[in-house]
Amino acid sequence: MSTITTQDQKSSVNKTGSYLQNKWPTMAAAAFWIAIVGGYWAYTRANGLTISDSVRLLADILTNSFYGPIIYIALYILRPLLFFPATLITVVAGFLFGPIFGIIYVVIGSNSSALLAYFVGRFFGDDIIDSDEEVGLIQRYAKRMRDNSFETVLLMRLLFLPYDLVHYVAGGLRIDWKAFILATAIGSIPGTISFVLLGTSFGTLDNLINGQFEVSPISIIASVGLIVASLAQSRYLK
Repeated sequence: MSTITTQDQKSSVNKTGSYLQNKWPTMAAAAFWIAIVGGYWAYTRANGLTISDSVRLLADILTNSFYGPIIYIALYILRPLLFFPATLITVVAGFLFGPIFGIIYVVIGSNSSALLAYFVGRFFGDDIIDSDEEVGLIQRYAKRMRDNSFETVLLMRLLFLPYDLVHYVAGGLRIDWKAFILATAIGSIPGTISFVLLGTSFGTLDNLINGQFEVSPISIIASVGLIVASLAQSRYLK
């Protein structure tokens, strides 16, 4: 009886350890956002700031401070670990920094972010798929992706597949990292320019806060045109 109890306890401990090992990135991201939201609430309450006041303050730090672009790029690099949408933060770059600097900052941040997420996927995806296994649908496609790493990642970028999903899958399948980052840098160009231009079309911060949207037709047309061109190019490559 005691032997069975001991085995059950060991099994319970192993399950708990396995659960924590698999879920710690999610728990860490949740703790980060709780800290951010709690800190924001405490700061605004202590200084008597409204939501619009705090948004203006944050935008002022990012656009008028020497450390603003550095903070933005750092947040972009850490973004996949924090489960923050890539599209949203890319649009924000165009809105805050304009088309030229917005594109530059996004290119730096997004490619660094992609490489970080790739190695995270490679670390946690190690041995998930046996590279020596030649049977099964997943194994066959994994082999094709490894044999045609650059073309596969480039196609997925041009198709606007979920950004982080591509990172983690590429890392988990142990795709060559040099081909991955080169395909990411090239394939992300249409999307980067498109969403940054979309951000530049929204007018000023005060207009947005007051609900007055000043959309630039030229920026919208250019943005949609790049998306269509990217999808057409992916169809051709496919």
